[in-house]
Amino acid sequence: MSDPGIVHVNGAPQPLGEGEGVLVLLRRLELEPAQVALELNGALLPRTRWEEACLAPGDRLEIVTLVGGG
Repeated sequence: MSDPGIVHVNGAPQPLGEGEGVLVLLRRLELEPAQVALELNGALLPRTRWEEACLAPGDRLEIVTLVGGG
């Protein structure tokens, strides 16, 4: 099996599983999709595209956790 590569999540390298998409990565990182916003390679990634969004080696994903409060 070949090394599928690395993506950068908030600047830190993360191994990329073969064919891994955004939602799989979020689950692996134990993040709740409803509580984050995503930017992929410098562009906001609309929630409607998360299901189909695949990651490629070298991609840069910024994950912002939404925090409520008052």
